[in-house]
Amino acid sequence: MKNRNYKTILLDLDGTLLDFNTSERKALLKTFQKYGYTLTDEIRKIYDRINKDLWQQYELGKIDRDTVIYSRFGLLFDEIGIEGDGIAFENDYQEILGMQHDLLEDALEIVQSLYERYDLYIVTNGVTATQLRRLKESTLDRFMKQIFVSEATGFQKPMKEYFNYCFRRIGNIDKARTIIIGDSLTSDMKGGNNAGITTCWYNPEEKPNHMDIVIDYEIRQLKDLYLIL
Repeated sequence: MKNRNYKTILLDLDGTLLDFNTSERKALLKTFQKYGYTLTDEIRKIYDRINKDLWQQYELGKIDRDTVIYSRFGLLFDEIGIEGDGIAFENDYQEILGMQHDLLEDALEIVQSLYERYDLYIVTNGVTATQLRRLKESTLDRFMKQIFVSEATGFQKPMKEYFNYCFRRIGNIDKARTIIIGDSLTSDMKGGNNAGITTCWYNPEEKPNHMDIVIDYEIRQLKDLYLIL
């Protein structure tokens, strides 16, 4: 049994506290409408495939963040036959995405409760300006001691270097009393393994773990954290 006397909690953002799927869907639709394009379910599926593949390559360190961000819509447009500027589209998409801050059920209540007893930090991959704006507008930022966005660190989850960067800035961290909570096996849980800290997988869809990744705790809803912490 893992030590439950935790002091430091690292929280993923998208898919853990914020409903990224809803925010992404809104931002995509609004950006497509701005450009006069039609966003169909088929186009959305193609985008999801391209985007997921790019982010997986990023997590593996094969490509950098700018390649992910500034190639995905160009690749999409090439595949669906749109004559468009993928970079300009991305910039508008990021601005609109930054306005979306859909909270997952119980997320704000949980964070407010944990804030009274633990040191909370956000650990997220993504674009700094977009993530900071979403954290501010959701009011989650006021409960965090620090926010670590991959773009600003120069590294990304699940890289050990990313967590070393965070730990240096947190200062005097006790890894035995540190836990990461997130929804991604390849980013959050693998990152926790690489960092040598306890992992808690938020897995509401009950996805299987077919990877060589150690999961210390697994929860279906955020309120289950009260049973762990």
